[in-house]
Amino acid sequence: MIIQPILDLVATCAHKGIEHAILSPGSRCAPLTLAFARHPEIHARTIPDERSAAFIALGMAQQLQHPVVLVCTSGSAALNYFPAIAEAYFQQVPFVILTADRPPEWIDQWDGQTIYQEEVFGKHVKKSFQFPDSFEQKDQQWHGRRIINEAINLSKSYPAGPVHINIPLREPFYPEANEQFVFQEPNHDFAIFPAQKHLSEESLKQIQNRLKDVHRLLIVPGQQRPNSGIQTILDTLASEKNVVIVSDTISNLQGPKSIHLHDHFVGIDSLQENLKPDLVITFGKSIISKSLKLFLRNAECSHWHIQEDGNAKDTYQSLTRVLSCNPTSFLNWLSQNLSGQNPEYFNIWHNLQNRVAESLPSALADAEFGEYPALNQVLRKIPTASKLHLANSMAVRYVNFLGKRDQEIICNRGTSGIDGSNSTAVGCTFTTKVPVTLITGDMAFFYDRNAFWHNYSMPNLRIVILNNHAGGIFRLIDGPAKQPELEEYFETQQKLNAYHLAQEFGFEYVLVKNEQELQHSLESFYAPSLKPKILEIETSSAKNAEILKGVKAKIQKALAD
Repeated sequence: MIIQPILDLVATCAHKGIEHAILSPGSRCAPLTLAFARHPEIHARTIPDERSAAFIALGMAQQLQHPVVLVCTSGSAALNYFPAIAEAYFQQVPFVILTADRPPEWIDQWDGQTIYQEEVFGKHVKKSFQFPDSFEQKDQQWHGRRIINEAINLSKSYPAGPVHINIPLREPFYPEANEQFVFQEPNHDFAIFPAQKHLSEESLKQIQNRLKDVHRLLIVPGQQRPNSGIQTILDTLASEKNVVIVSDTISNLQGPKSIHLHDHFVGIDSLQENLKPDLVITFGKSIISKSLKLFLRNAECSHWHIQEDGNAKDTYQSLTRVLSCNPTSFLNWLSQNLSGQNPEYFNIWHNLQNRVAESLPSALADAEFGEYPALNQVLRKIPTASKLHLANSMAVRYVNFLGKRDQEIICNRGTSGIDGSNSTAVGCTFTTKVPVTLITGDMAFFYDRNAFWHNYSMPNLRIVILNNHAGGIFRLIDGPAKQPELEEYFETQQKLNAYHLAQEFGFEYVLVKNEQELQHSLESFYAPSLKPKILEIETSSAKNAEILKGVKAKIQKALAD
């Protein structure tokens, strides 16, 4: 017999606009599984591996900007959600996590599949809720309805994020053969109506007085989704006010007037003094460029961060103001009230970028075949109207080195782990018909191979694997690169390629080892197909490190001439 409060929970999810649920098999969660699977307005999918399931839900919620439900059984199943939940928390992606549990009297009594599940995700969710374990009283039924309302509202409210509801369930779990599910229209629904936050007139007067002394303004947007409104304002600030806009690839705000090749020159000591701003204004989440972070930490300037909830983010150790408002409203005010900035400062940044843009193509063309020049060729072929997922470690860094992209860039920089890149890209394919490209290293790819262990088609998925048979990034970090244990304990060399995985999961597959093979393969890589495709680029880790250092040296020489 399925208890009505579980059906009411699912009906409330649908009523509040949730359309997707990712389920993982189990018995304790059967009432939840059946209710979501049978609800006519919710598209339920089943993913066996809970770790992959959670990252797939993350990839969907990133695109939908709306909560996706996760359902799993009791015990260690919930713990496998943790990496994706941590990523969602720091990336501010909405989730509703439903974990089935044993009744409280059976916790820590050597009963099967039982752990301490209340508040198991700690500070990595916005809030944890404990669902009633019985519904004999009307107040308990009201409590259950209140919990699901509050959880969904909280997940969507700024800043968005994951919420957890732990649900103790008693046997019997399964309905009778002819039992009908009745999804009643919720009779207890409450919603939050968000308000945009604006600074007061008094605050704006103080800011305007301070801006009179600012002549070298730098704006650095952090990771966020594309926003055409903000992009237009930033382009105006750059073209009309000489404001320097420095944009990493994950900001999705690389306009025609932004600096996007900064990784090649902000770390050069002789240039630092001329590049220092009077004030840096930031908004969004993290940036990739370590050189830019170090430059801003050493710049000895004021830092204002725009954060709607007023939460301080002192990434550059110089925070002086938190602007508790909507970024669009403040930047629009700034474009109308900022005096023109020092054109010489603006030109210094743009001249350096232009010189890098002139020297980078020839430096890559002169390099031996390796993942850096190969990726440069791949990026030229990716359709503009597509989604580009980047795995952590070298994939996202290479793309940042190569500058402006026209595609939407998605990367799990909340915790910056390699553990769910495949699954996140798979989740993205469930939300769109445009091409979805994942660029990943071999370690990240093979770590998350269960992303493809399901029964759903994804013909728009394209995967480019940079396989150097090791964790090549460690050759570029001074500490591990100088250790005799580098190859065995840091790079973790492996001999795999993706051929057998492609056969097992039904991918079209090609392996390339030189530029000619790469060019030939790229001609048809984005042609429509019924199957997803893998392009594996095999290179040497040691040679890749040499190529990167060689390209960097040529650019620095060009800047010094």
